[in-house]
Amino acid sequence: MKKFSVAALTLLVGSSAWAQSAKPDIHWYHTAPSKSNMGISLDEAYQMGLPAKKEIIVAVVDGGTDVNHEDLQGVLWTNPGEIAGNGIDDDGNGYIDDVYGWNFIGGADGRNVGGDNMEKVRLYAKLRKQYENLNAEDVNSSDYLVYQELKMEIEKERARYQKVEERMNALQETMTIIQQKTGKDDPSVEEVKAVEFDSVIHKTMGMVIGMAMGKGETFSSLKGQIDGQVSHVQSTLHYHYNPDLDTREIVGDDYNDPWQRNYGNADVIGPDAGHGTHVAGIIAGKRGNGIGMDGVCDAAKIMVVRVVPDGDERDKDVANGIIYAVDNGAQIINMSFGKGTNWYKPVVDSAVAYALRKGVMLVHAAGNDGANNDVVPKYPNDSLNGGFAGNWIEIGASQIDAKHLATSFSNYGVANVDVFSPGRDIYSTIPNNEYAYFNGTSMAAPCAAGVAALVWSRYPNLTAEQVKYCLMAGSVPVKGKVILPGTDKQKVKMKDICVSGGLVNAKKALETAATL
Repeated sequence: MKKFSVAALTLLVGSSAWAQSAKPDIHWYHTAPSKSNMGISLDEAYQMGLPAKKEIIVAVVDGGTDVNHEDLQGVLWTNPGEIAGNGIDDDGNGYIDDVYGWNFIGGADGRNVGGDNMEKVRLYAKLRKQYENLNAEDVNSSDYLVYQELKMEIEKERARYQKVEERMNALQETMTIIQQKTGKDDPSVEEVKAVEFDSVIHKTMGMVIGMAMGKGETFSSLKGQIDGQVSHVQSTLHYHYNPDLDTREIVGDDYNDPWQRNYGNADVIGPDAGHGTHVAGIIAGKRGNGIGMDGVCDAAKIMVVRVVPDGDERDKDVANGIIYAVDNGAQIINMSFGKGTNWYKPVVDSAVAYALRKGVMLVHAAGNDGANNDVVPKYPNDSLNGGFAGNWIEIGASQIDAKHLATSFSNYGVANVDVFSPGRDIYSTIPNNEYAYFNGTSMAAPCAAGVAALVWSRYPNLTAEQVKYCLMAGSVPVKGKVILPGTDKQKVKMKDICVSGGLVNAKKALETAATL
């Protein structure tokens, strides 16, 4: 599931939640690592002068990618056996007009899933059909206890977000009143503080707005943030925590058959391609074209596979996304998504095992909960038939400063997170030829995937397991201690929060590859 920060929803007077910090250089992480700038030596890697011997297809299994973006032109995979727009499955792979990839959360009629619920909410909805009219004394099943726990949690969260929605709506109303009374779309802090309100709630919200602007926010910027957070809260209520929602009517598949293959449509952009477009740009944004930003790998081709809605992805779609990517030539699959509830792991495990047999590397984001993945597992993961998939690499998120290298939000795990990679203040492509800074392990994974593609393009005879080894053995060990994610002050060594104990490094990964 794609995460959206809701820290500012507390609306605590005096909070610094609204304060904006200066962003670093757009390519900060391309430099060599230093105490003040923990980059991945990408510039040094290119200075080695190693020519690319093969293009590497990287599948971005995500929420959709803007294939029309100016900085992705020339780096997109196109299906050589498909003729665009003729309504025929020219290459006979079971997917009509899959020119850039495939969308597994759309219907044959062209409709697409935008918002969806969380996996635990789907589980609750499934159990509710069975248990909602029964009492504890009527049932002797552990599932009934799960049902009661989920019911309590979901109802509590819905009530909480309903209160938040009321406060956010009041904020929006207050900003509209300010614009009307000042006659300006973007009034100054002095003009905002001079506005007189007719109600206590609007007066209170006016104070919050004034104090936020006093910390350096402009009115228009603040309004944009509030509008975005209102949209998030509405999505949470109407989609994420809505047990009555069932989007499979749009998709039109037989959801009770997790092994079903050929469904969806060719719309790989979808209704919200922001996240997937950002991921694609990090991996392969056109280098040296003088616009936007430079991606990590100059020899990567992006295949687009859409499986992630605004909500939790479904195991069936994830499995099909992996299989599609493998069958159509992807060597690396980037998966910047995850969830805390398992629905039907065997179907995903089968797809992971298929990728393993076909020699395809899977790069997965560790998650943004500031939690230990060794204690509470995230899904999907690399556990496979009592062992682990050797083609899978799990990525935590780092940031620019060595002392605070592990981001506060990154998940970690000495057994289940392999290596860290830049994931804070990452500048990349977003839809409509625009660019933005995003944060998350969702950004760290494609950075690592880009390095993997760089290594593989120079050393095409390596196996997926060997490329993973290059990233881990070639990582830069971090001296001293860092602050443990999810805490304010607790310090640990990097070797205590990930397998490699280090940070991805492109130059050292190439040097490691040369020894194999």
